Amino acid sequence: MKIGPMFKLGVILAAFATAACVGLAFVYAGTAEVIAVRAKADLEAALKDLFPLADDFRAVSAPLESGVSTVTFDAAYDIYRDGALIGVVIRVTGPGFNGPIVTLTGVRADGTLAGAKILEHTDTPGLGANAASPKYFVDKAKGLTFMGQYAGKSVTDAFEVRADIIPITAATITSRGLSGAVRAAGKAGSAYLAARGGK
Repeated sequence: MKIGPMFKLGVILAAFATAACVGLAFVYAGTAEVIAVRAKADLEAALKDLFPLADDFRAVSAPLESGVSTVTFDAAYDIYRDGALIGVVIRVTGPGFNGPIVTLTGVRADGTLAGAKILEHTDTPGLGANAASPKYFVDKAKGLTFMGQYAGKSVTDAFEVRADIIPITAATITSRGLSGAVRAAGKAGSAYLAARGGK
């Protein structure tokens, strides 16, 4: 093949690649604000789901520490009702079977959990992924989902799989990972609220 046609093909490909990159940049610039608004709305809906009676949510400026090497806290939100601090929600990343699982854990000022919700996971469908399923029940008679069993638990509970936590069938690693992450958030959130004098 001659150099002329190869050079021409190279220039054409480079032009297409440049046009594609410029196009993607314009699309991103045009949708970044929409994506940010949607993410904020999703977060507020999740916070409202954990604390339905709350009327204000504020991001916590100082980071909370998990005290557990496998669990990190990515963010926290103070929860208010009628101007009073009634709880805190912590965004937690903990271990799962196939990778990290991101959850929100709500802690009330009275030392109990408002609940926990899975935001992101990569666990196996039909196994660990059942933790996030509203149709998978660890206690079918009570209509209790895996994540649903955390609501109302005291932060001083053991959070021990097969003791006070019903595991997901054939997904012990995910069950233990989630329970450890929720427990860490519960303890840290309770200590934080006690220091803030939440009521």
